[in-house]
Amino acid sequence: MARARTLAYVGALGRAVRTATRPGGPSIGERAGALPRMVAAIRSGEYTGTSMVKLGLVVAGAAYVVSPVDLLPEGILGVLGLADDAMVLGWVATTVVEETERFLEWERTVGRGPDGGSTVPSDVVG
Repeated sequence: MARARTLAYVGALGRAVRTATRPGGPSIGERAGALPRMVAAIRSGEYTGTSMVKLGLVVAGAAYVVSPVDLLPEGILGVLGLADDAMVLGWVATTVVEETERFLEWERTVGRGPDGGSTVPSDVVG
């Protein structure tokens, strides 16, 4: 059961990496720049594609990965101790990619973005 769950996390992480690095897609910098705009849009109620609770869980997950305190300590359990960090990191990365993907699409749809929506999407320019 644990092995199937681990493989599911690895598969989800692989899909997130492919999405994040696909040609013509938003760069990592664009995704990082979208995060503060997404938080502001969620707080104002303009964007309802995710919640502050979910973003809080992402922040908590990232904090867990960098924290020296673990449920399964690496110093005692070795590689097995890295498994919980790997699963949390996989979920955080996957969630950030998926949420920024949806948010950036929403921005394009409503004509918003880092430049105030004055940029015409490249797939419209002929």
